[in-house]
Amino acid sequence: MTNLFQNSVSQLEKVAELLKLDKKTVKKLITPQRVLSKKITVTMDDGSRKKYDAYRVQFNNARGPFKGGIRFHPQTDLDEIKTLAFLMAIKCAVVDIPMGGAKGGVTINPKKLSIKELENLSRNWVKVFKDYLGPTKDVPAPDVYTTPQIMDWMMDEYSKLVGRHEPAVITGKSLKQGGSQGRDTATAQGAMYVLEEAVKKLKLDPKKAKVAVQGFGNAGYNIAELVYKAGYKIIGLSDSQGGISDLRNSGMDPKKVLKTKKAEGQIHSCYCIGTVCDCVNYKKITNQEILELPTDILIPAALENQITEKNVHKIKTKLILEIANGAIDPSVSEILKRKNIMVIPDILANAGGVTVSCFEWYQNRHKENWSKQKVFKKLKEKMMKSFNHLWLIKDNYKTDLRTAAYILAVGRIIEAMKSKGRI
Repeated sequence: MTNLFQNSVSQLEKVAELLKLDKKTVKKLITPQRVLSKKITVTMDDGSRKKYDAYRVQFNNARGPFKGGIRFHPQTDLDEIKTLAFLMAIKCAVVDIPMGGAKGGVTINPKKLSIKELENLSRNWVKVFKDYLGPTKDVPAPDVYTTPQIMDWMMDEYSKLVGRHEPAVITGKSLKQGGSQGRDTATAQGAMYVLEEAVKKLKLDPKKAKVAVQGFGNAGYNIAELVYKAGYKIIGLSDSQGGISDLRNSGMDPKKVLKTKKAEGQIHSCYCIGTVCDCVNYKKITNQEILELPTDILIPAALENQITEKNVHKIKTKLILEIANGAIDPSVSEILKRKNIMVIPDILANAGGVTVSCFEWYQNRHKENWSKQKVFKKLKEKMMKSFNHLWLIKDNYKTDLRTAAYILAVGRIIEAMKSKGRI
């Protein structure tokens, strides 16, 4: 068992002790039902043929079909995919959607492929895993470096192979191909709903609360936009190359930062409004420095392992909204708890994406097409209910929200396994 996977299951093992689960049950919970590893052959534009490692790991379908993204990334490997599949099973149970966990991937740099080669890769992924996919078996979605266009190709390929149009086989598709309204901003929107609940619990004033957001991709930028519109003061923003901090704590508009980023290729060290740039009251900072800013709310929305034993004692915030998967090393959870820093864990904070994916799957299966307002209304209900459920468990067990999330998820999964006679 690798460190990455062990870190993920250690939380479940901790919960197993609290719930007094037997070893046989725990083993079933941390063992994938299926680990698939294949070779995908891609015909390149020059006529040559290259082979790439491809994976799909399926974790516990007691609550419904497997669900989870497909990533195309040069560092993707089976250990990573297995870990993410396990976490997806937990995440789906936390927000109470009727699905299990899965993850897929290909070890490849898609940026080096032409459009034709990328389409070939996407369709061939479906061909090699087709027998394990389906609306009632396993429903993939986009992940790192995969897009709605790639999902469209995959859905089309599956439909060809089974001889019928089957949009419910995959989610995250374009709207024209049966995708859901609101899916593009669902992760950030879901995170905002739970943030609003947490802020009430902590009695923070949004108009006075200082926020830093690490990560300026889809989730990071969109949560920054939502936070800004709600009146919070954004004092730090960063992308993969570094960021900017507001020395006056007056707040920054993410749209203005994005505009200068597009012009410069990275987040500028000055805050620019039109052609006027303030380079005195703003400072260029690193991705590590943004985590250490004195804030009320810290939002890591970029990479895993950002808050570790190396920097946990430098974290100066009241609330961490962990949008990035695994942004906080599990080993520092107790330290954060002792520092009275509340953590909304990734398995709830970023669950808006998979929740709206589940809505898309439902709409496709029932031939429905919900408005964005309906999607977000249902998303808000799910996220708020889940947060408040975790809060009650946290208080009951006198623990943190991450442990509470595992208690809730494990309880729901075990209940489903018992009903199916699996334990």
